Amino acid sequence: MIVTVAAFKGGVGKSTTALHLATYLQTKADTLLVDGDLNRSALDWSNRGSLPFKVADEEEAISLAKLYEHIVIDTPSRPKTDELKKLARGCDFLVIPTTPDAIALAATLKMVNELQGVRVNYRILLTLVPPYPNKAGEEARETLESAGLPIFKTAIRRLTVFQHAALEGVPVNGVKDAYAQIAWRGYVEVGKEMLS
Repeated sequence: MIVTVAAFKGGVGKSTTALHLATYLQTKADTLLVDGDLNRSALDWSNRGSLPFKVADEEEAISLAKLYEHIVIDTPSRPKTDELKKLARGCDFLVIPTTPDAIALAATLKMVNELQGVRVNYRILLTLVPPYPNKAGEEARETLESAGLPIFKTAIRRLTVFQHAALEGVPVNGVKDAYAQIAWRGYVEVGKEMLS
């Protein structure tokens, strides 16, 4: 399975999502994470610690791809329309992370609009959702659902444990923190939805 994670706006948890979906898929079969982000966030993350899967840049991934059952691709932010369409056509599943704020949602709606006419299996993932009593996550979900867009049932909460994981160079389930399993459970549920 080839999973592409793409967003028109930076700072929405794209690389974190790619990394944690690769962690989940690795529990099913050998997985390669292709770091196509210009910031090389996933490679940077892996260089600080230990990840349970291989991370490679695009060039190295060309020779490695055939060795893996699953490939997760972390893309640059704001891909051009033709690049976006190529990425969408070349994957089995497109994950579009977005935070629940107006600017990110507008960018997500624009991205979905640019995918018109491309046959692609995709879902929108709400990320960095603030805790209760803040209702931004619920309001964003209602906005996306009322637009008739496919959205993951699970949302990823805004938790500082993700920053700890990045600093340690491990997935969130490898951090000793009371919130680590809560954070990890979100991505497990997203992974299950993606495979169903």
